[in-house]
Amino acid sequence: MSGSEGCRGHAVVMQPGEGPSFWQPMPANGHAEPKLYPGNTKFNDVSMGYQTIAVGSHVREHSHADQVELQICFRGKGHLMVDGKRHDIGPGSACFLGYDVKHAIYNDGDDDLVMMWVITPAGLEDFFETIGRPRTGGEPAPEPFERPTDVVAIERSMGMNDT
Repeated sequence: MSGSEGCRGHAVVMQPGEGPSFWQPMPANGHAEPKLYPGNTKFNDVSMGYQTIAVGSHVREHSHADQVELQICFRGKGHLMVDGKRHDIGPGSACFLGYDVKHAIYNDGDDDLVMMWVITPAGLEDFFETIGRPRTGGEPAPEPFERPTDVVAIERSMGMNDT
């Protein structure tokens, strides 16, 4: 059965606060909420979720060797660095990141920056779980914590490139 046949006749509707959520380590310091991923959609080719980046924090530069990613700014303001070029972002800003495109996301605002991500093939949800800590909605943010010491090996095993 192909990646698409497993989901024939299957639908998933996720509400705010439903599904997994993971506190993220420095330098992002926010949380990630995978919403639609193979574990609940039965479709292996794409996943989607939200990443909240804390005030003054950022997602460090990286690229995806084997994945294509869409990023849409949902709330807040900041900027993206894409292959060394700065792009200011706010609600409704969207970008396409092809294979091996270096990118970083910075929260320049006074509130959380919330980005919606869509990635194909799926797998970003596994990365967030692996490097993060379980989160329950509404709980206060933990003290900033370090990334796993083997994060580069984790990234490479999941098709990401550390830059």
